Amino acid sequence: MGGMQEMQLMLWLWPLAFLAAALLTGVIRRLALKRQVLDVPVARSAHSVPTPVGGGLSIVLLFALLSSYFYSQDLISDSLYLGLGGAIVVAAVGLFDDLYQLHVLWRMPLHFSAALWSIWWLGDIPAIDVAGFLVAQQWVLSLLAVLALVWLLNLYNFMDGIDGIAATELLFVNVVSLMFVINTDSVEIALLSLVLISGAAGFLVWNWPPARIFMGDVGSGFCGFALGLLAIISMQSGLMTVWTWVILLGVFVTDSTFTLLRRLWRGERWYEGHASHAYQHAARLYKSHAKVTITILIINCLWLAPLAWVSVARPELGFFLSLIALVPLVVVAYRLQAGTSSS
Repeated sequence: MGGMQEMQLMLWLWPLAFLAAALLTGVIRRLALKRQVLDVPVARSAHSVPTPVGGGLSIVLLFALLSSYFYSQDLISDSLYLGLGGAIVVAAVGLFDDLYQLHVLWRMPLHFSAALWSIWWLGDIPAIDVAGFLVAQQWVLSLLAVLALVWLLNLYNFMDGIDGIAATELLFVNVVSLMFVINTDSVEIALLSLVLISGAAGFLVWNWPPARIFMGDVGSGFCGFALGLLAIISMQSGLMTVWTWVILLGVFVTDSTFTLLRRLWRGERWYEGHASHAYQHAARLYKSHAKVTITILIINCLWLAPLAWVSVARPELGFFLSLIALVPLVVVAYRLQAGTSSS
């Protein structure tokens, strides 16, 4: 396809994909209600009534179908298409977990296998500049990429605990990444970002507070993993560095990592369910999911997005910009007592 055809494709793709995601989420909700696939509230739950789960499957199916269409039209490469398969594996594991409660001892090897598969097909990882020190050994970079993908899918699962938060984050990150690449030759990133934007927006029709369906592990793990793949692709194209993505995902990275480290310090099991993230404390404090989700979106737009833009314009400053971005978020997480059982 030529440049004009690609632009036309993007123009009609968004409304159709958004409508498809919204309709598909509604269908999945009806099926979940019929099959009693429900998230039943427990003591640590942020909701008070049984709610259908697995709505993130609509994002996964949309992504799988449209990426296959792009591949058939030679808009994405063989290696990228195969690499995306890791995200579908993660989604399948998540769906099984939503339905049957898969033990962590089964989930983790499958997650690592999916990450290894994706990194194998995506190819070499670009060197990372850490405050002037260049990490260039390919085996180190590949290992870091695998660990990052597994961490991203898990942190996204950790952060999917109140209405609208995970889908709003997916929407924000992809809108900004699309803005960064829209006037470049990176058609692959633009198209995949647009699909995730459409999927997130369509899902939010049903998930905005008060949510009528939850994303579930099928969606949260997939979203985190897919964002990790987009980060790698953008790094390979030379358009963004890893620090741009750390900044864009700053709220999720800070809250999940701070909470995990604090719980480990307190001798708690990291994989056990809890409700001690900063955003969960904030939702209880302000008695509103919508207020917390909107506040995070404001932080993303007014604080993190501008810093991410500077990191694209001045990639050599990426590490320092990420510190500037994250330090205030760490302070907020500390003030909200992330990682503790009460706020």
